[in-house]
Amino acid sequence: MPCDLILVLDAPTTRELIPVLKRLSGKVGWAKVGLELFTAEGPDSVRAVADLGFKVFLDLKLHDIPNTVARAVESASRLPVGMLTLHASGGRAMLEAAAKAQRESAPDLLLLGVTLLTSLGDSDLAELGVAGPSAGHVLRLGRLAVESGLRGLVCSPMELSGLRAELPSGVRLVTPGIRPQGSPDNDQKRVMTPSGAARAGADYIVVGRPILRAEDPPEAALAILEELKGGG
Repeated sequence: MPCDLILVLDAPTTRELIPVLKRLSGKVGWAKVGLELFTAEGPDSVRAVADLGFKVFLDLKLHDIPNTVARAVESASRLPVGMLTLHASGGRAMLEAAAKAQRESAPDLLLLGVTLLTSLGDSDLAELGVAGPSAGHVLRLGRLAVESGLRGLVCSPMELSGLRAELPSGVRLVTPGIRPQGSPDNDQKRVMTPSGAARAGADYIVVGRPILRAEDPPEAALAILEELKGGG
């Protein structure tokens, strides 16, 4: 399966995104609705993006008691979404409850276990009392999520090769922390270029500011897609 591009919708309202989304529709297949947009506009934000022709990645990073997360998965399954995130650090019972709700409510919905935010590094984990390097922590959480019934993970590009070596080949890996050559890292600590992530084993790369803040967003998106197609 070739690596695909997911556009991050970093904006407080869908209204200000509509002009650029119309220009990108048909060029980029997936768009990510995250906490900022969903908190501001709720399910209507998902419907608005889907109505423009995008498959929706709903990035809510659910993390609560098992019953609450399972019900949230059921609620999300009634929206036009293809992917939904939850924190793998929520534990086995929460992950299993979410996976069961997904299988029963929306068999085609891809639940993604978030391993470790790309804004965190080894020193941050040490402050949280997590021993060892981030790569080992990501691998532990990845194994737990897959054992609990999830079919996909969110990880930084730095952990792709390790997860690919240890997990079943069918596990989908979604990778934020992607920066085209010359782009600033911003608040990301573990980053890689699009082609580098594709070679390391990503199924999807997640890109926001380098496209949305470009002078010509469609041109920036097409350049990334061409890089993915050509392998860099």
